[in-house]
Amino acid sequence: MLRKIIHIDMDAFYASVEQRDFPELRGKCIAVGGSAERGVVATASYEARKYGVKSAMSSVIAKRKCPKLIFVKPRFEVYKEVSNQIRDIFKEYTDLVEPLSLDEAYLDVTENKFNIAIATDIALEIKQKIKERTNLTASAGVSYNKFLAKIASDYQKPDGLFVITPKMAEQFIEQLPINKFFGIGKVTAERMANMGIHTGFDLKKLSMEKMIKEFGKSGSYYYNIVRGEDFRAVNPDRIRKSVGSENTFSNDISQIHEMQTHIASQTDEVWEWCQNNLIFGRTVTVKMKFEDFTIVSRSKSSIYPITNEKVYRKLVLELLEECYQIGRKVRLLGVSVSNLTDFKTSEGRQLELDFEQENL
Repeated sequence: MLRKIIHIDMDAFYASVEQRDFPELRGKCIAVGGSAERGVVATASYEARKYGVKSAMSSVIAKRKCPKLIFVKPRFEVYKEVSNQIRDIFKEYTDLVEPLSLDEAYLDVTENKFNIAIATDIALEIKQKIKERTNLTASAGVSYNKFLAKIASDYQKPDGLFVITPKMAEQFIEQLPINKFFGIGKVTAERMANMGIHTGFDLKKLSMEKMIKEFGKSGSYYYNIVRGEDFRAVNPDRIRKSVGSENTFSNDISQIHEMQTHIASQTDEVWEWCQNNLIFGRTVTVKMKFEDFTIVSRSKSSIYPITNEKVYRKLVLELLEECYQIGRKVRLLGVSVSNLTDFKTSEGRQLELDFEQENL
């Protein structure tokens, strides 16, 4: 039996809360978090996004893109309170709710408390209740698995509702640009483009063997999602202590440049998760397993969470070189980030770290 999955994503959540509570900010280009001199943007209003301002962007770059940008100090307690209001609405329909952050969640409504047969009707009701109770808008995606529901929620933002049915899934995925695939990050998308892969149709031409050879363990995930298959269950109340990605090669590799090429997609995958969830870690670890199954790992930690992408990627490559042993063949590489800090719930200096990280 096909499941009925809804992905709800609040529209520019933190910025929308600020514009709701402070009328003078409505219609303005605002960024929550950071400052004109340093820091990291947590969320940008839609007015600011038109100028290219994005979440997790350094404040300096954001201000350069949008000179009239207004920086607003985050009020995490308020955001948590609103988020709890929204989750209470979800729980009216199902207990199978998997929060991804304060502003988005998966719901499995295959069986629901009101015995509503059509998931789209539930999504419409949830959107309406969110608007009535919080005066905020949400976008909803409805489909038969998590991957497609996530893609659908982003398709008609803001205040959107999009449904991907089993009948339309194949054609929809085939025409979808690679950079719109959830789970394929910037570096991997660029690598695919260099391979002539620009859409789902292009990606679907690769065999499972070819995908695993090129992208490691992620290859099997890509093989499935481009065919509309995602068997991950909605997992309520998950707690994550670290995030990582590993790649076991079909053939052992021994050259450092090969390892640098292969580890790029894993580095990208981990960073994308951190960016999307605004959860960053203080510790970066690279793991290397040799042909004789012995394992070497190296880690580096910062005083503050690492929110600067260049710093993060530089650390990964430095750690890779520390693990590398000339002449030894490698069968597995892994990247992970730990000692995580959730920027959506933490207070203090955590949104003003770029300056310190430049001095790592």
